[in-house]
Amino acid sequence: MENAALLTAIIQNAIDGIITIDERGRIESINPAACKLFQHVPEDVIGKNISMLMPPPDSERHDDYLNRYNNTGKPHIIGIGREVKGLRKDGTEFPFRLGVSEVQYSGRKIYTGIIHDLSREKEAEETLREYAMRLEELVEIRTQSLKKTVEALQQAKEEVSLSLEKEKELSQLKSRFVSMASHEFRTPLSAVQLSASLIDKYAQPFDNPNIAKHVAKIKNAVGNLTTILNDFLSLEKLEAGKVEPSFHNFDLVKLSEEITEEMQMVAKQNQNIIYQHTGISSTVKLDPNLLKNCIINLIANAIKYSGENTFIEFNTEINDHHCIVTIKDNGIGIPEADQKHLFEAFFRAHNTGNIPGTGLGLNIIARYTDLMKGKINFKSSVNQGTSFTILFPQNE
Repeated sequence: MENAALLTAIIQNAIDGIITIDERGRIESINPAACKLFQHVPEDVIGKNISMLMPPPDSERHDDYLNRYNNTGKPHIIGIGREVKGLRKDGTEFPFRLGVSEVQYSGRKIYTGIIHDLSREKEAEETLREYAMRLEELVEIRTQSLKKTVEALQQAKEEVSLSLEKEKELSQLKSRFVSMASHEFRTPLSAVQLSASLIDKYAQPFDNPNIAKHVAKIKNAVGNLTTILNDFLSLEKLEAGKVEPSFHNFDLVKLSEEITEEMQMVAKQNQNIIYQHTGISSTVKLDPNLLKNCIINLIANAIKYSGENTFIEFNTEINDHHCIVTIKDNGIGIPEADQKHLFEAFFRAHNTGNIPGTGLGLNIIARYTDLMKGKINFKSSVNQGTSFTILFPQNE
């Protein structure tokens, strides 16, 4: 009796549903867990066919399954944990895993069904499936988006490549044009310069100041045009990356004296270029052609922006660490508002008035200085003059 009471207590308190049926499929017992699952009380189901707890088509086939087993001994679901569906009292269905065992009791067969509710597991599986589907959709969306991005980038790359190719062609065309224009302009300018010199020579016996005046204007105009051509040609070479400094040792003082003599010939009336060198050494290792271009441009600016009867100071210095070149004038100076733009291409200070110029000279000087690993600085005040200093490292 004690064992029977214990068994009854276990069945009544089991988490899973437990139902027993006879050989004809009629329900003999049902525990509370099964009642809760199927939403029935024992009185609703005891004595009735188990098929009432099954949805179609299992409800119609259950008796056939049971008869086949009773006649052949071959089970349909006996002893197998199988997923099936149950039918609740309200007509809804739910999934569960069914395990059936056969029990011989008092000379007859009793079938015990263990019912494990799978509702939560199925909901979790469905949620996971929906999440997986949503994830697949997101992956597909992202994949398509990425594909479009890659296609757009590829198209942009092709467009940039085409643009760079066109830019390269335009650059080459511009380079050829500048070189051609420089050559084509230099030839007639040289002819004009020569003719002006000849006119000046042939007119000397006449001692006519008007002839000398106009010949001087012609020479000055030719000089200005030549300077413009040189500036544009230098800028084109810099832009094309064709300027490579060639460093070697040379005598700075000798070069500076030659420049001073050359520039004194184009100075204004009573303008004097005073050259002075400081240091026991005169040898530097730089690119003499680039340095000469820088110095000539700076002295030419000093001449252009200073008046007659003025001095232009040209100093060089070589010490243990640096080579220093300084050109100082007493000219019109540079307005403070313009100084930050001074080394920009084509920029000219607002106080230059009708003084000719391209605005390229200082830009070219700064770039030549940079190519020689130097630095350029200046100080200037309006109507007080300007001082440019180029500093090159030595013995590094």
